[in-house]
Amino acid sequence: MARSTMEVAFLGTQMTQVDDAKYAKIFYGDEPDGKTEHGLSIIGMAIADDAAEEVFAAGANFEPLQLVRITFDVARGGQNKGKNLALHIESVKPQATTPASPQTSAPAAKPADAKA
Repeated sequence: MARSTMEVAFLGTQMTQVDDAKYAKIFYGDEPDGKTEHGLSIIGMAIADDAAEEVFAAGANFEPLQLVRITFDVARGGQNKGKNLALHIESVKPQATTPASPQTSAPAAKPADAKA
């Protein structure tokens, strides 16, 4: 199994409970191909079962179209195709930290007049 990351425009996360099964997906936008879609291509990726709660909850922290980084596993699927399973999502932008209060420095001391 391979692991990869990608940076894409965030659209949403979705979780559906059907009987005892939980289905979780992440949706992101990609560049349109200009032939079958215009504006934004909408793509869905399943979320790995053991990461479903975390990734779904993280989706509440992003604005639509915010650039996010998705970490995912590529599992072997049928017909020699890969099956992507999202493991983690985070903002591409570093989290803003509260700036420290500006430092006030005392004025530099003036040198004593040199007498020659």
